Amino acid sequence: MSASPVTTQWIDIPSHDGQSFMGYLALPPAGQGPGIVLIQEIFGVNAHIRSVAEQYAQDGYVVLAPDVFWRQEPGVELAYEGADMDKAFKLVGDIDFTVAVKDLASTTQALRQRAECDGQVTAIGYCMGGILAYLAAIESGVDRAASFYPGGIHKHLDKASRLDVPVQFHFAGNDGHIPAETVDQVRTTFADRDDVTIHVYEGADHGFNCWARGAYHRHAAALSHGRALVFLEGRD
Repeated sequence: MSASPVTTQWIDIPSHDGQSFMGYLALPPAGQGPGIVLIQEIFGVNAHIRSVAEQYAQDGYVVLAPDVFWRQEPGVELAYEGADMDKAFKLVGDIDFTVAVKDLASTTQALRQRAECDGQVTAIGYCMGGILAYLAAIESGVDRAASFYPGGIHKHLDKASRLDVPVQFHFAGNDGHIPAETVDQVRTTFADRDDVTIHVYEGADHGFNCWARGAYHRHAAALSHGRALVFLEGRD
């Protein structure tokens, strides 16, 4: 079996307040490319998020996935049911989004400073990470953002007037956590913005991109990934 052409390692990221936290770095086969700040779900930088980082790296991007929960429990990795699910909800309930956005700014800066990163930096996030990707587009210095099934996004639409970079949203058509009314709110908020795109995947549920969850939806995962790649190149 041949080795993966993607190389990976955990690196230290200096924080804005004089500390440091870990991030999972995945480098493309070419060794350099545009950057992606990949933002986890509520389950940590687990095996799935690491595989997504490697997927985008194989597409040609320099990907850095920060440990968003490092201030609460560094290195936490959780599964999708039982006690792990309960713990995940507690972690997201306790997180300070204002501080997390500052940590994403630190991640963006660290990625831009790497010699391998030779282009724009995009934030891509899933679930909680979808909200943080949107907020990173407003406050963390990224050049664009792709937000996948961002539960609770309606609580942050009051910040939309400060958004000045392109954003792409991906919603599940049958999302038990994000009702259709919320998607409509997002549409209404950005109705006059031709640099904000909203995609809805009928028949898919929350978490459709995660192969480790029962909600995995092959068609929605593949289509949204393709659309994200087009968006990364500034063509959507």
